[in-house]
Amino acid sequence: MSATITPVQAFSSSLSPILAPSMLRSLTLPGPAGRLEALLNEGEPDAPFAALVCHPHPLGGGSMHNKVVYHAMKAMNDQAWGLGWPVLRFNFRGTGLSQGAHHGDAETNDVLAALEWLENEYRRPVIVVGFSFGAVMALRACCGQACCSQAGRDRPQVDDRISSDDRFPSRANPNVRALVALGLPTRVDGRTYDFSFLAHCNLPKLFLSGDQDQFAPSAQWAQVAGSAAEPKRLVLLPGADHFFTGQLNPMQSALSGWLKEQLP
Repeated sequence: MSATITPVQAFSSSLSPILAPSMLRSLTLPGPAGRLEALLNEGEPDAPFAALVCHPHPLGGGSMHNKVVYHAMKAMNDQAWGLGWPVLRFNFRGTGLSQGAHHGDAETNDVLAALEWLENEYRRPVIVVGFSFGAVMALRACCGQACCSQAGRDRPQVDDRISSDDRFPSRANPNVRALVALGLPTRVDGRTYDFSFLAHCNLPKLFLSGDQDQFAPSAQWAQVAGSAAEPKRLVLLPGADHFFTGQLNPMQSALSGWLKEQLP
């Protein structure tokens, strides 16, 4: 997989209005800090994959209803984009109707809980997508614990406030086939995220951001994403900010295109 930063040009979709929308299910999932509120957009019965999408920072208003999360879901669920997969979104602890309180690190375990539910429900390989804070949590859950916990190294940054009951066991997950980080932040409100564990993560990875992302300067983002293990692809959308304002359609095009190429 190339690590070249690939600009994506404007894309004009021709989504057909005659395609029937997928069925939407409102769910409550068991989580390590209590129940997790979730939505499932069901896909085609013979879909080869299922997908999980993780939302941005709750303290900034992020939830599973975020527009980037929604459009990422549509790119994988809507038949018009050529995939038609079932896609699960959920609210992190303390968000919406999800129980518990925001922590900032333990949300990696919420990702693992949602992933476990999705695997049990569909019994098929899973693609994990995260936007902003959700991308950080998704990468830690699938790489920080799953791939890189040998000898206790590179685990998610959790602290002693998390009880043993609030930790899902570290384990390699063969059902996760690919990861997508949308708008991966490098530094927010004085906090610099550590992604050194990505050097040991061998899952296929798409890093998709805007070249005007206010939470990840292009050079810093390229250094972080470029240090990740292969296979990977780095894509910068020209003129797009952190929230892909006015660039949601090109984001969907880049996402669905990479998935179809990566998972034929």
